[in-house]
Amino acid sequence: MKGTSNLHKEEEEGVALVQVKDYDDHGCKTPDDPAAAAANKAAAEVQQEGYSYWSSAVKRMRPPGPGRVGLVIGGFVILALLLAVAATTTTWQAVDLTAVSSFVQFGNGDGARRPHRSSSRLLPIPFTCANHTTTCPRYESMSPAPSMSSSSRPPVEYCPSYFRHIERDLEPWLASGITLEAVERGRRQAHFRVVVLAGRVYVETYRRAFQTRDVFTQWGILQLLRRYPGRVPDLDLMFNCEDMPEVRAAAYPDPAAAPPLFRYCKDPSTLDILFPDWSFWGWPEVNIRPWAPLLAEMAEENARLPWPDREPYAYWKGNPYVSPLRQELLRRCNDSETTRLYAQDWGFANRNGFRDSNLARQCRHRYKIYVQGRSWSVSRKYILACDSPVLAVATPYQDFFSRGLAAGTHYWPIDRAKLCRGIRFAVGWGNAHPEQARRMGLAGSGFARDEMAMEYVYDYMLHVLRRYASLLQYRPTVPERAVELCPESMACPAQGRDRDLMMQSREQYVADYEPCTMPPPLTADEARKMAHRDSEVLNKIDKMMAAGKDN
Repeated sequence: MKGTSNLHKEEEEGVALVQVKDYDDHGCKTPDDPAAAAANKAAAEVQQEGYSYWSSAVKRMRPPGPGRVGLVIGGFVILALLLAVAATTTTWQAVDLTAVSSFVQFGNGDGARRPHRSSSRLLPIPFTCANHTTTCPRYESMSPAPSMSSSSRPPVEYCPSYFRHIERDLEPWLASGITLEAVERGRRQAHFRVVVLAGRVYVETYRRAFQTRDVFTQWGILQLLRRYPGRVPDLDLMFNCEDMPEVRAAAYPDPAAAPPLFRYCKDPSTLDILFPDWSFWGWPEVNIRPWAPLLAEMAEENARLPWPDREPYAYWKGNPYVSPLRQELLRRCNDSETTRLYAQDWGFANRNGFRDSNLARQCRHRYKIYVQGRSWSVSRKYILACDSPVLAVATPYQDFFSRGLAAGTHYWPIDRAKLCRGIRFAVGWGNAHPEQARRMGLAGSGFARDEMAMEYVYDYMLHVLRRYASLLQYRPTVPERAVELCPESMACPAQGRDRDLMMQSREQYVADYEPCTMPPPLTADEARKMAHRDSEVLNKIDKMMAAGKDN
């Protein structure tokens, strides 16, 4: 067993893993405002005085005198006021959850950080398969939703912080714009081309993607145009559905010459433009439901099995053959005391219709492991939504939303060079500090539920497409071999699970509100600071592991 001093040291360093942001709830960098800094300092002083006094009073086990009661109450009143002012001026710093947990908002089950929007007027989106032909119908009612008057307009709602990366994805073309030649240069890597003209979608297919990735990606784009009619500008883009990013920055001394290729993931050495993956609208081959109904189902399952009642192990199940790292995980880290690791038998699962692979029912362990596949993995969002701390093995690959996750807040980072030891230590630490581990799990699932609700997935799509379209240096035209797509032309002839998932993910009402407001773009300096912040969390864990004697 550890000595008392080691336990206290681990406690102090462990609680420092949960961070307070230097970006406000809008995803904006906090201003260098002397008044705000003074307010922060005053709030911290009042907060510290109140907690110090409370702690000493408890130790004395006697009620404080009337004067001190007034001081403490007054201090907390002032603190509440100051925190309201300082809410947008907090800085990244270590936070002792044992002292200030009631003042730290994780965006978890205790209250969503931003309420989900709802239409004040339900404007149905027409859809019918009656007398279906290959020609897409012309709906006269499919016009932009009327703008609300200023008096009925809701307060400005800022997009989640990961939207700030949109401008960085498009940075190679910001100065010179996007030429037709650059777009055409991406043809050899693209699976399909999408052209939007006057709100109608045309697709030219170059090669079929694996399974139905291309089909459900295109379905998602169609749902965006139905949800926000008249608000998607004319555009022309190339889309790649493979796992591995391909547009290497080193291959283009002039970044503007690089093909602006849309895809699901990238790494720091590539210039690909990120876009939500197909599984947000369903993955029929593995019987995974669309994101919105699956999230609701997972929330129900989470409520049935509270975190303290879950099995105290780290869980992973998947295909190990796509990644040497996954094979190492299964070969070396299957520890009966801390992990439950399983290889998915894809042949049996496929014959069984994946009936035993319900993601909502896989939230039965206190910890979930995320490890990349060939590159990123769509499993990240499902793992986040479990209310269990995510033990995320370090990876250079990112999808569009993962750039909003903070190490030590939304997940516990695992150094891939210390893979098994790191997982064992995380499980041991979490079981020894259940309240803090539970909070990290709730922060991750809160992010999945609130920051990644389908309304924000659609808003991200709308914002990135608008910004991309604004950079085009030519007027898009319909390619000679393109065909028009619409929800009817895709869903009506579809059968089986494909048709079922399309119906589950079909947008039924026009959004009669504006999308969330874009926060300021992320600067290069801010990106470096964020990377340094995550690195510091990993360093803290290394120190904790070095100090530990039984992990």
